[in-house]
Amino acid sequence: MHLSAEQKQEIFEKYGEGKNDTGSAESQIALFSIRIKHLTEHLKANHKDFATARALKALVGQRRSLLDYLKRKDINRYRAIIAKKELGIRK
Repeated sequence: MHLSAEQKQEIFEKYGEGKNDTGSAESQIALFSIRIKHLTEHLKANHKDFATARALKALVGQRRSLLDYLKRKDINRYRAIIAKKELGIRK
């Protein structure tokens, strides 16, 4: 899945501080979540695509690491990103 620059800017604007905020944990978590949703749908149709399954596991691990970091550094920001139901993140 390839996200255009405009789509990424919309994600960063919605979840980050602005459209150029690519480095904050919230914007990266949101981007990972959208990519995870796409790969999950792909794997439902193509269950033997092992390279995609491996990439999905790596993305989930990266998102988990960012969530753990956010939980350690600022619990309020962590709770705010978990509360956004459209990302599909559970505790």
